[in-house]
Parts: sequence; C-alpha cells; structure tokens
Amino acid sequence: MENLLIKLKTGLEIMGIELPEAAPGKLIDYLGLLIHWNRAFNLTAIRNSDEMLSKHLLDSLGVLPYIGEGMILDVGSGAGLPGIPLAIAMPHNRFVLIDSNGKKTRFLTQARIALGLDNVEIVNQRVEAYSPMKDDHRIYFDAVVARAYASSNEIIKNTAHLHKPETRILIMQGKLDESIDVPGYVLKQSHTLNIYGLDAERHLLEIEKTY
Repeated sequence: MENLLIKLKTGLEIMGIELPEAAPGKLIDYLGLLIHWNRAFNLTAIRNSDEMLSKHLLDSLGVLPYIGEGMILDVGSGAGLPGIPLAIAMPHNRFVLIDSNGKKTRFLTQARIALGLDNVEIVNQRVEAYSPMKDDHRIYFDAVVARAYASSNEIIKNTAHLHKPETRILIMQGKLDESIDVPGYVLKQSHTLNIYGLDAERHLLEIEKTY
C-alpha cells in the first residue's frame, strides 16, 4: 500500500488538490477495504489496485473544487464513489450516501465504521422514495452529486424533491452529453476533468434549478 500512497500523493499534487494531513492515508485505507470486500461482494468490475487509484479515488476527487460547503447527497453511491473520498477530503461537510443495493450499503456501513467517518450517513433506499426529515421539516441538500448511474435527466428528476433553489447539482460523466431536458433546470456549466493516470474522457456538469 505504500507504493499506492506515493502514487496518490503524486496524483493529488499534479491535479492541484490539497487535502487534510490525515486524508491520503485514510483514502488508501478505504482502497484497501474496497479491494478486500470486492473479492466477495463484487462492488466494482475494476480489480487492479493502480486502476482503482485513478478510476475511483482520483476520479472522485476531481470534483472536489465544485462541491462547496454544506450537506451533500451522493446518489447511487455504489461502493462509496465519489462520496467516501469526498467525505475524507472534506471532514467538515455532512455526506449522505444513498444506494438501493443492500450488499453495497452493507459495505459502506462497514467502511464508515472502519474509517471513523462520523460525517457520513448511509441510506439503503431508492432515492425517489427518500424523504429525510428533521424536526418535522423536510431536509434539502446543498449539493447533489452523481457518478452518472443514470442519464442526467433521470438523475435530476429522481432527486428533484431534495433540491432547494440554491442546490448545486453535479453530474459526473465519461463522454460529454450536455442535453438537459427537465423543466425548471438548466446547464450552468460543463467542465473537463483531467484525472491523473486516466486517459479516458471525464466531465462534470453543473446544473441549476431555475424556479
């Protein structure tokens, strides 16, 4: 794992990402958990640890400059991507990781405990049915991030009940598709993400609510 830690720090430096002092080591611990659990739970099709480093850890951290502050929802989190790396990188933010796959949320729960991520909540539910409440008031998120588990339009529609006017909607993509066709939402900006060790296209859509 020491070799992976060196590669991670190299990637972070080249990408211009600064993290809390303890974060790189904790990210590698998360990668170790992912590798271990993946053998039995088939959490990701990627098996090579170097590929996991670039395609999972660094790819997730590529959206860090756009997340902002507050309460963040990671939709279709799967094995915790990008939610776990972002929660490690931003310990003062609150993250909710939601996925309908019980096998994957069991892994997320164990990872949360093992890594001591008190700023993370795990929800095993379809996001369309998720209606968080606090003191009899609906909770709305400051940012919603999704790693393209569905089309952009589907992601927007499925999470619309969790948006407030200021919610930042961030959708990670491979091949760029800027077509947004949901009433009340527009594409604010698209970004090309340059991920260390990854030759494939990576993009981020910033979408905003117009009413």
